[in-house]
Amino acid sequence: MIPADKVPAPATAPDDGEGDPESTGPGPETEGNPKTRPLRMVLTLILGGIGGILFHELHMPLPWMIGALVFTVVASLSGAPLVRPKRLRLYMVPVLGVMLGAGFTPEAIRHATEWIASLSMLLVYAVGITAMVSYYLVRVAKWDAATSYFSASPGGFGEMALLGEAMGADDRKISLNHSVRIMLTVLVIPFWFKFFEGYQPGNMGALGNMADIRLKDAAILIACAVVGYYVARRLRFPAAQLLGPTLVSAIVHMAGLTEARPPQEIVALAQVVIGAAIGCRFLGISLRQMFGTMAQAAGITVFMLGAAYAGAWTVSYFTGLPVNTLWLAFAPGGLAEMTLISLSLGIDVAFVSVHHMVRVIFLVAMAPVAFKLLEGVLRRAEATNKG
Repeated sequence: MIPADKVPAPATAPDDGEGDPESTGPGPETEGNPKTRPLRMVLTLILGGIGGILFHELHMPLPWMIGALVFTVVASLSGAPLVRPKRLRLYMVPVLGVMLGAGFTPEAIRHATEWIASLSMLLVYAVGITAMVSYYLVRVAKWDAATSYFSASPGGFGEMALLGEAMGADDRKISLNHSVRIMLTVLVIPFWFKFFEGYQPGNMGALGNMADIRLKDAAILIACAVVGYYVARRLRFPAAQLLGPTLVSAIVHMAGLTEARPPQEIVALAQVVIGAAIGCRFLGISLRQMFGTMAQAAGITVFMLGAAYAGAWTVSYFTGLPVNTLWLAFAPGGLAEMTLISLSLGIDVAFVSVHHMVRVIFLVAMAPVAFKLLEGVLRRAEATNKG
C-alpha cells in the first residue's frame, strides 16, 4: 500500500510544456539521432500529407487526420525513420481551440442547463469503466494493480502515465494502452457514422481560405490562440493548449469582435500533424513483443465504446437528446481528436467538447483519490493471482 502522504497530487500541466493530458507524458516512441531529426520530421509530415491527400480523394471521413494516422502507424510499426511531431503539435492544437470556440453561440450556452443529466451519466460512466477495466486487467491479464488502474482510465493519457510512473507502474504499458485507445476510437467513430449512420463529412470550404481572411481577423484569431494558451497554462488548466484558446475564442466570437474562423488550409495541416502524432506513438515498438498488450488494449477500447453507447442510449431515452451526439460526447477518445470529429461530422460542437473537457478534468483530478479507494480490492486480486 502507498501511504496517503506519498500519493502525488494530480499534475494539471505536464512539465514538457505541451499541457495536453491526452497527448503528453512518456510514450513508447524513440527519438533517435538528434542530428537526423529535421530530416525525419520532414519525412513524417510528407508521409502524413500523402495519407491525408489519398483519404481526401477517396472521400473518407476526417481524411487529413485519419489518412496521416494510418500511414504513420504502418510506417512506425515497419521501422521507418520517423519522429513524433510533439512540438509542432503544440502549435496546431490551439488552431482547433480557436475554431472550436467560434462554434459556441449564445443559443448553445442557453441550452447548457439541459446537459446536467448527460454530464452526470458521463461521470458515472468514467468511474464505472475505470473500476471494471482495472479489475479485469489485474484478474485476467495479470497486470499489477497500479499499471491496471492507470491503464483503465478512459481519458487523461499523459497524466495517467505520469501518475502511474510515480506509483511504480509500468509507464510504457500504460502509454501503449492509451495510444491504442485513442487510435482505435479515432478510426472507429468516423467510419461508423459514415457507413452506419449516413453522416457525411462536413464542408471545410465553409471555413474559408487564407487568401480571403482579413489581416484584422487573422490578428484576432492569433491572439485568441496565444493569449488563451498562456493564460490557461499559467492557471494550470489541464489541456491548456486546447481549453484556453477555446474559451478566449468563444468569448471573442460571442462578443461579436469577429466572425472569422481559421482557414481550411491551416485546419487541414493541424489534422495532419495531430494524426501523425498519434501514429508515431508506435515508433520503436516490436509488434511481435507487444502484441499481447495491444490486443488487450484493443479489446478494452471496444468495451469502452460499447459502454459509452449504452450510456448514451440511456441518457437519450430519459432526456430526448440525440443518441449519436451523446455517444460522441461519451466516446473514450482524445480531447483534440474528438473535437475534430465533431467538427467534421457537423455534430453539436459545444455539447461534445464540454463533455470531453469535463471528463478529462474529472479523471485527472480524481485519479489519486480513486486509486486509493480501489487499491485494496486490486491488491487483493493481485495477491489471489500470485497465490
